[in-house]
Amino acid sequence: MTRPPITGATVVAGVAGQPVRHSLSPLIHNAWLEAAGIDGVYVPFDLPIAGFEGFVAGLRGGAVRGINVTVPFKEVALTLADRASDRALAASAANILVFEADGSVIADNTDGVGLISAFAIQAPGLVLASGPVAILGAGGGARGAAAALLAAGAPQVRIINRTLAKAQAMAKAFGARATAHPLAGAAHAFAGVVAVVNATSAELGEKAVLEAPLEATPAGAVVMDMVYRPLITPFLAHARRIGRPTVDGLAMLIGQAAPAFEAFYGRPPPAQVDIRALALKVIGG
Repeated sequence: MTRPPITGATVVAGVAGQPVRHSLSPLIHNAWLEAAGIDGVYVPFDLPIAGFEGFVAGLRGGAVRGINVTVPFKEVALTLADRASDRALAASAANILVFEADGSVIADNTDGVGLISAFAIQAPGLVLASGPVAILGAGGGARGAAAALLAAGAPQVRIINRTLAKAQAMAKAFGARATAHPLAGAAHAFAGVVAVVNATSAELGEKAVLEAPLEATPAGAVVMDMVYRPLITPFLAHARRIGRPTVDGLAMLIGQAAPAFEAFYGRPPPAQVDIRALALKVIGG
């Protein structure tokens, strides 16, 4: 199958972040577009840190239908929207901005959808309501994870961050079921958890692995990493060495991409495409 040619009616969407050269989102969305025969294209927008607000302002009016938002812009993306979904408001962050023809911007957050989907696929025995979940990180991805985990019934989320003040601010936003912990206190925070999620950025992931005492988790605790390149990150490799079941970031990426595709192109992605197999050809694993 060959994708339709670019035309004057081609629907444009993409992913914005810094950096985005590593992103598999263009591969995923363009494969879906080709399989569905949709006149659309999905491109990367690698932006300077100070350039995101101006970029979003320039897209008002719908010349670009929408963007996925990744590190480090998820929190500011929500502040730039005119309307936001309940899940974006709950997370205080957005990973989707949709640009309407009337100039308005709508925010959504599908990170939580992807996270819950990844657990369901790769750790089907996990019952999130059966115990606390620890989250490493306090950025936009961590906020989306916390909102989804609480909505799924987790009795408590324990937010662990190198900068305690940021973890405390995030915990305060989520209320009594969220607690804040310094990275140095991770062993205490890991006690009794049913799952641990590494929501730090790719640049900080290896540092978090070296300092995260996963041995302090119960034997059956599921360990997940939002990073997907490499597929088995040092964090997940550490978990596997000590016998913990793992969930990889690729499963989450695909899970959050499906509702984004529908938001941009007006229909669900075609089910016949084995997107995971296609992605694994690129990243290995």
